[in-house]
Amino acid sequence: MLSNKAVKATLFVSMVTLAGLMPLQASAACDLVSTKDNSPLNIKVVDTDTPEAKEFLTTCVNPYTKLYAADAEKAKAGKKKFGYYSCTQCHGPNGDGQVAVSITDDRWQYAKHATDKGMFETIAGGSNGGMFAWHQQVANNPELVPTDDILKIVGWLRTQYKGGGDKPWLK
Repeated sequence: MLSNKAVKATLFVSMVTLAGLMPLQASAACDLVSTKDNSPLNIKVVDTDTPEAKEFLTTCVNPYTKLYAADAEKAKAGKKKFGYYSCTQCHGPNGDGQVAVSITDDRWQYAKHATDKGMFETIAGGSNGGMFAWHQQVANNPELVPTDDILKIVGWLRTQYKGGGDKPWLK
């Protein structure tokens, strides 16, 4: 049973929340962190971002993953970006590995790659394993990859998955 103070505190918080002075839940934000050192990755929404990129930067959910899993024709857009940005040079034409590790099996170099957020963070900010930062905001280079293109690449890579078991990115 709640004490008199606990009841009063609960009522007060409820009234303040209803009055709009305090949010009912934390504001949605996708807090991206560096694979290198867990420091914040400061990737912000920009004017040129697509609605899908804006959604990801708010929710950490890649809208292309389920779309590409359901439609192989649409997934080709991610494969095209994978080739355009020369990901094939290190990861091979289908992400199976070449100079760098495979990114389509269940032997993740970083456990965080089991999520689209984690895969995005490594592509965007690089790793300690030899991959440099590819995101144009992280590297401060507009010639590099925008958020939407990284999301398309990650979505396509998920369609190439050859590992077994659970696919948490499809939940």
